[in-house]
Amino acid sequence: MKNIDWAKIPFGYIKTNYNVRCYYRDGKWGEIETSSEETINLHIAATCLHYGQEAFEGLKAYRCPDGKVRVFRSEANAARLQSTCQGILMPELPTERFNEMVDKVVRLNEEFIPPYESGATLYIRPLLIGISAQVGVHPSTEYLFMIFVTPVGPYFQGGFATTRYVIIRQYDRSAPLGTGIYKVGGNYAASLRANKIAHDLGYSCEFYLDAKEKKYIDECGAANFFGIKDNTYITPKSTSILPSITNMSLMQLAEDMGMKVERRQIPEEELSTFEEAGACGTAAVISPIERIDDLEQKKSYVFSHDGKPGPLSTKLYNHLRNIQYGIEPDVHGWTRVVIE
Repeated sequence: MKNIDWAKIPFGYIKTNYNVRCYYRDGKWGEIETSSEETINLHIAATCLHYGQEAFEGLKAYRCPDGKVRVFRSEANAARLQSTCQGILMPELPTERFNEMVDKVVRLNEEFIPPYESGATLYIRPLLIGISAQVGVHPSTEYLFMIFVTPVGPYFQGGFATTRYVIIRQYDRSAPLGTGIYKVGGNYAASLRANKIAHDLGYSCEFYLDAKEKKYIDECGAANFFGIKDNTYITPKSTSILPSITNMSLMQLAEDMGMKVERRQIPEEELSTFEEAGACGTAAVISPIERIDDLEQKKSYVFSHDGKPGPLSTKLYNHLRNIQYGIEPDVHGWTRVVIE
């Protein structure tokens, strides 16, 4: 085991031993390669640099109390990457190859998997880029798919604790019928300025309304939004929101708990009716929202439980985490044991 203080590592990058790579050339995927290099040799005219042919995913490996290491819903990440490939015209990586590379890179870096309940996990970052040299705007003919891993601490410093958001109207993360439903770097680049504004104002993150009408809830920074009221889990439906695997899982667990689930447009004013609210994604699982401020309209939507996460958000969070760590039965077959 490396000499790492697991309780103090950030949600950032720490060098590990190996990454895995696979090239697409001449219309087919090659063999899986193992590399100890942290850099890639890239042509200055590569399509990923000029025309944004780049997609990525994010998932985690968990060291569990039974001593096993599990990954969570990697086939869903493979499917989402395939959807992104369809959207920006890149070759799809088969699910079997995706899973094989995930398992291989986790095993190669076993010593970097944080211990159970250290507050840290092993973050897995698949990346697909167009690498052929060209100047005209058209898809690449060659691609590199790679996966690296790094141990990470909680996404938000306080872990599972309430946070404050602010509605930002002057910037959009993604347009309707644009690339918002795909996990491409351009969507995140588009969020950086709004995110900085939110941080400068003292908020944890920015909150987006829909780009077309500025009327409906869109996303919380880089995460999906959900609200809870009347034993109902409600999350936005939109053509500009990334389909979160965590949100998809939470909707299923909410149904399992006897809650009603609604995926629909949510007008901003409905925020005032929610008993609980949260942002969800791979990094934080659930980040409960304490309040959302609309500075422009001079409104605040408060989801107060004495500064603590709401009871149903807490129950959903614990239930999902316990499945990820192999503590509760995985009735939906979401986890896969990578290391016995």
